[in-house]
Amino acid sequence: AAALAAGALVPAAASAHGLVQRQQLPIPEWLFAWAAAAVLVISFFALAVLWQKPKLERDDWRPLPGGRLFASPAVQGVCGAVGIGLWLVTVLAGYLGSGTALDNWAPTFLLITFWVGLVFASILFGDVFRAFSPFRAFGRLLPSLNRPYPERLGRWPAAVSLLVFTWIELVSGWGEDPAMLVTAAVGYTVLTLIAQYVWGVETWTRYGEAFAVYFNLFARMSIWETRDGVLGVRRPLGGLPRLDPSPGTVAFVTVMIGTVTFDGLSQGQLWKDLSSDVVDTLDGIGIGALTAQKIAATFGLLIGVGLIAGFYRLGIEGARSVGGGLSFNRLETGFVHSLIPIAAVYVAAHYLTFLVFEGQAITYLASDPFGQGWNLFGTVDAGIDYTVFPQEATWYVQVAVVVIGHVAALMLAHDRALVLYRDTRLAVRSQYWMLGVMVGFTSLALWLLAQAGN
Repeated sequence: AAALAAGALVPAAASAHGLVQRQQLPIPEWLFAWAAAAVLVISFFALAVLWQKPKLERDDWRPLPGGRLFASPAVQGVCGAVGIGLWLVTVLAGYLGSGTALDNWAPTFLLITFWVGLVFASILFGDVFRAFSPFRAFGRLLPSLNRPYPERLGRWPAAVSLLVFTWIELVSGWGEDPAMLVTAAVGYTVLTLIAQYVWGVETWTRYGEAFAVYFNLFARMSIWETRDGVLGVRRPLGGLPRLDPSPGTVAFVTVMIGTVTFDGLSQGQLWKDLSSDVVDTLDGIGIGALTAQKIAATFGLLIGVGLIAGFYRLGIEGARSVGGGLSFNRLETGFVHSLIPIAAVYVAAHYLTFLVFEGQAITYLASDPFGQGWNLFGTVDAGIDYTVFPQEATWYVQVAVVVIGHVAALMLAHDRALVLYRDTRLAVRSQYWMLGVMVGFTSLALWLLAQAGN
């Protein structure tokens, strides 16, 4: 049934997200969906038979030789200075550079290099944003009241900020206006510094600063982790089971996945038809077309987040129904870390080619960030090389990434179930529902990729 659902969701022909076109495949796209669902089902039963005791929950972090040097205050200071420098260049470029997004450093750096590139960097190298964060670097230079942080707030401020940022990126149109985009960045910086002044730099970085929370969650998939000023290594995915279940964490993760879901959906004909109807209705009551489009897209963004939240809730309600006496809240927060690999592969599958191709623009913009006719690094005449990644391999890479991420999510969920449920049989039964959620997320991801070209 899962394979049939996956096959039904994926159209027969489409273009990949981020590419103008994709080469004709030797097999139909729906077959990829069947294969993806089959891999997940096989992986699930292999875990049920071969994985009888928790493995990922055990902390195996160990310090590296010289790890204290890599995480020393001096290195942190240099990284923070680089972060502040990039922040200053970006803000100045937004105001001084070209008024068009394609020729301005600020939108390219913020929306491609920073927003997309740091996801991959975090997965590969750990929490690099923490070291280079200009907000943390600014905050460490300023005094702080260090008041107790309200526990009930948890990660809710970060979830709200992330939703607002994605609205700016996907709905507002400010990405086409460099000055407006960096004005929003300056405003966010001011609010962040105020929060850091009240509650302390490290506390706000951990709970309230949206980008710090966002990249830290991806960094938990990495083998690199710094503890108490010492760089060390752990098993892949090893940081995810140690995610603390603070209020707002589930909301934050659903925003991570839901906003990418909307971005993928907005590329397809289905959304274009739906939004066109909404715009026509709003236009009929006197609301301008541009405003109506933004209202429709805002509703779409919220629907995308709500869809993911409902999907996850369905899986948790199902897991609760098998027994074991566990509350909904305990299960919801207990399994939320298993969604992080899904968030990662949604980003990777949708934005990899965007980063590889459009991201090359940063090389020539770096030579003249303020649009003054400079050629600082001799790259101002460089172009975008569309041959660096073969288009015929795109769909294979996207499907492979999606499947690997969902198998990782299954592993994390199965491992946590063995901890939460005393009875192994109940643990396995609870994961029937999570398998359905994972197959659903996989099908949705592949359908969204296919929608991009409809």
